[in-house]
Amino acid sequence: MGLDGIDISIENVVKSYSFQSVASNGLKHLILHFPSYIRKLRQGTSFRALDGVSFDVTRGECFGVIGRNGSGKSTLLGLIAGVLAPTSGTVSVRRRVSPLLELGAGFHPDFTGRENILLNGVLLGLTRREVRERMDEIAAFSELGEFIDRPLRTYSSGMIARLGFSVIVHLSPEILLIDEVLAVGDESFQAKCLAKIQEFRSRGTTIVFVSHDLVSVKRICERVALVDSGRIVEIGTAESAIAAYHRVLAQRAGKMP
Repeated sequence: MGLDGIDISIENVVKSYSFQSVASNGLKHLILHFPSYIRKLRQGTSFRALDGVSFDVTRGECFGVIGRNGSGKSTLLGLIAGVLAPTSGTVSVRRRVSPLLELGAGFHPDFTGRENILLNGVLLGLTRREVRERMDEIAAFSELGEFIDRPLRTYSSGMIARLGFSVIVHLSPEILLIDEVLAVGDESFQAKCLAKIQEFRSRGTTIVFVSHDLVSVKRICERVALVDSGRIVEIGTAESAIAAYHRVLAQRAGKMP
């Protein structure tokens, strides 16, 4: 397929961190990469989150990424979103990206849900008028009820994530990056999120979907990449990648004392 049919191109990408930068990225990053961090510390080298990764995502494709915690999945999404830069290699993205990575990251704790919808929508590229036109639809999708008019500091983390998801999915994205957001809410809300993703697929939206929910990955992804220790182990059908993932897990378990 020519370049006109490719939305995302990753070519021999390496992403390395010094030990100081790994620690400065926060506790979550350090915990997720702790085994590799300690191993590299003993070797006296930097931490390599991604190591020679290459693949393309075609226009309108739903491309899954699976792997263990700390394998490099979220780093990969950060590179595609443009919030991280590769140490070497190239990342080419040919349409506008709407990332569902850290839901609610741009929200203000003292603003109400409605005020945060307006704030987040404008930050993501909509006009104030466009956000107001979609306000009721976004609020209804979030299922927050009367909390939509309460300050965000009164919300649970799950409620914030639901509001963040509701804003993003009403933006008409061209490329949608999804990182473990379907874990928010109850089963009914999760089913609604999956239905919305299926709707995007039918419109030709390009989707990169990172999840531990292998059932959902199998349901919505045409191709899936298995990432382990910063490398691509396999790219293929959902069935083949999931089978390879189970083999990796079994191998890792076999090495445990």
